[in-house]
Amino acid sequence: MEDPVAEKSGFLCMYMSNHPDTLVSYVRHWGKVTEHVVSAKMTAIDTKGMNLTYQTKGGATKEVRITFDPPLAGYEEVKPRLLSMKADAEEELGMVPAPQIKSFRFHRGMLTTIVAMMFLIYTTFAPPPGSPNYSPIYAPAHLLLSNLPSWSLTFSWTTVVVFHGLESLYTLHLCRKHRTGYIVGLQYWLATLALGYPVWADMRRQVQAARIESIMKGQ
Repeated sequence: MEDPVAEKSGFLCMYMSNHPDTLVSYVRHWGKVTEHVVSAKMTAIDTKGMNLTYQTKGGATKEVRITFDPPLAGYEEVKPRLLSMKADAEEELGMVPAPQIKSFRFHRGMLTTIVAMMFLIYTTFAPPPGSPNYSPIYAPAHLLLSNLPSWSLTFSWTTVVVFHGLESLYTLHLCRKHRTGYIVGLQYWLATLALGYPVWADMRRQVQAARIESIMKGQ
């Protein structure tokens, strides 16, 4: 089966020759080249990665292979992936400032975790049968617990506390990097403590969208 990106490799290499600074940023960041790179050229590209040659300050010409992770699904993914890689590289190299997150955004992907956490709380605090506060509404919780090991609730809460705690530290890093300010940062930190992955994942999507928008405006 032919590679749909490799088929257009010649055209893509010619197109990217008009963006020498971008190619240098690819070599330095994604190619992990620490030498002083003065110029770079794309020589081939396919769904799994791209080959670039680069020249160092000392005059030496070398080659590096940059792997796409994950591989490209088709030719239509080339432009968004290269733009995303350009944004990441230039930001990490200090060539452009990190996008700023100015407000908290509730994403519908958080709803699933909210429901799961509410069910965990409902199951944990369901009054036992025979207690003054017991109601038939708690019957499903007791039915579930009767079919699970006795340690299941403790394990569930331990997992939530550990993972959400670690994820909240990562969220603090994102808040500081993207200059959210105290109020917005606090909202994201508390939301991550409660909901975990969906919160910081949406932050990353916001950042990536802002990066791409910034690059498109500059073209």
